[in-house]
Amino acid sequence: MDLANKRVLVVGLGKSGVASALFLKEHGAQVTVSDTKSGNELRNEIPVLLDHGITVETGGHGERTFRGQDLIVVSPGVPVDAPLLVQARSQGEPVIGEVELAAQFLPGRIVAITGSNGKTTTTTLAGEILTAGGLPTLVGGNIGTPAISLAGRATVQSVIVLEVSSFQLETIQTFHPKIAVVLNVTPDHLDRHRTLEKYIDAKARIFENQRGDDFAVLNADDPTCVSLARRTRAKVFWFSRQKEVQEGAWVREGAILFRNVDRQHEIMLASEIPLKGAHNLENVLAAVCAGALMGCAAEKIRQAVHEFKAVEHRLEFVATIRGVDYYNDSKATNVDATIKALESFPANIHLILGGKDKGSDYSVLNDLLKKRVKHVYTIGAAAAKIKSQIKNVEVVHAETLDNAVRKAAAAATAGDVVLLAPACASFDQFKSYEERGKLFKEMVRNLANA
Repeated sequence: MDLANKRVLVVGLGKSGVASALFLKEHGAQVTVSDTKSGNELRNEIPVLLDHGITVETGGHGERTFRGQDLIVVSPGVPVDAPLLVQARSQGEPVIGEVELAAQFLPGRIVAITGSNGKTTTTTLAGEILTAGGLPTLVGGNIGTPAISLAGRATVQSVIVLEVSSFQLETIQTFHPKIAVVLNVTPDHLDRHRTLEKYIDAKARIFENQRGDDFAVLNADDPTCVSLARRTRAKVFWFSRQKEVQEGAWVREGAILFRNVDRQHEIMLASEIPLKGAHNLENVLAAVCAGALMGCAAEKIRQAVHEFKAVEHRLEFVATIRGVDYYNDSKATNVDATIKALESFPANIHLILGGKDKGSDYSVLNDLLKKRVKHVYTIGAAAAKIKSQIKNVEVVHAETLDNAVRKAAAAATAGDVVLLAPACASFDQFKSYEERGKLFKEMVRNLANA
């Protein structure tokens, strides 16, 4: 892609938008950025953009801004069916996302990982396995480092491990992973995709440009993933914690095995995995597949898994205070993630739920709530909807996270667990799930000092 003197509009000034704008300018484009946020909200981003000669539009998108562009790059948070983008496409202006932009400048092989839950843990672990295996590895994407930021560091020898979301996959054209991993697909982001079918279609685009000599790694225990096997030209490898697979990774008599054609290897004991929860066994199995398919030796895979530390905000142990364990799973931004968190503890849970609703059905939590949860503490905009849909448990409306932590601490007794696993996005009260999780941890530590 030749960017010299091309007029390029970047829509949305999150991390990926800023990174895209700077990359485009560095490669000779005439760059404009546009965001609905106010100048004050973007006060940290604007100076660096202006210093590089980038035109900045804030407080809304001007219709004229979208006219006459040679290329439009949209951030993941911008809906692809926004009227101005629909109009731009109708006028022949190409619209792509940051991951697609990166794909056109990333040499090397790409390992792309998606799924409703577990993406960040699996992406991070896969990166550590590949590094332990001696491969020159870069990690980024939806995990925090924009894919475009890796373009200047990647070589043809590089393996680039990318977490990719459904929002990012909506705007690909040539994005071509050597290995495409789909961990699971459960209802999520229905406020944006509107139907589960459209959400699944977005996830399935990860296979769009794969060929017969590529690999698709799929969860054999997830019915939607099983159905997706028909939508790829790549060679399919499975992972399963429930049954033996013909090719891929599975568990037998407590050992993790990997088989490729007729060669079978024992990787490690499942008991050696340092992460809590059955869902993390699935994440490890998927990462084992990626590492083995890239040629990593079994002992290197085992070493990387054994030394792996839980990713921040993913079922992260915070502290034990007066016999009560506190866990931060702020990344549990959908109902299925909350189910996986609840399944990680046998009983006596004080659960903090709520935030910005994503079109979720919270009633599917009811069976687990009855068996394992003492109290639910609701926060944020979704509190009323949650209360109307759940039963079999006492619901305390806390409104704010601070109140929820204090109320849970007051009610919990030694042996109980206080769990932040909100099943909602954070954007009603926080800038991100990271901010929500950090605040939770700060509040818990304050309890220890009280």
